[in-house]
Amino acid sequence: MNAAATIAPAPQHLRALARANEVRLARAELKRQVAEGEIIAAHVILECPWEAASMTVSDLLTSQRRWGSTRCRKLLQSIPMSENKTVGSMTERQRTALAGLLEGLPA
Repeated sequence: MNAAATIAPAPQHLRALARANEVRLARAELKRQVAEGEIIAAHVILECPWEAASMTVSDLLTSQRRWGSTRCRKLLQSIPMSENKTVGSMTERQRTALAGLLEGLPA
C-alpha cells in the first residue's frame, strides 16, 4: 500500500465563490474611488477596466456624488441606452457619446 498524499484542487464552486468575492471587492473599491473623485466615471467608461466590464452603467453612474437613479435615467434616455447595459458590452460609439455627455456636465 503506497499512500501518497496529494492535495486535490479546490472544487469548482469554491473557485467561483472566490472569484465572485474578488470581483465584488474590486468593484467596491472602484465605486469608492469614483465617489471620492479620484477616478472620473467617463474615464472608467472609456477604459473599461476588468472590474467594471460586467458592471451596469447605472451602477457606475449612481456611484458618483449627487447622482441618483432619476438623474442617471434622464442622462441615459438622451442617448437611447438601457440602464441595465453593462459597461463591457457598450460599443465604441456608445462609450464616446456617454463619456462626452459626462465630461460636459457640471459637477
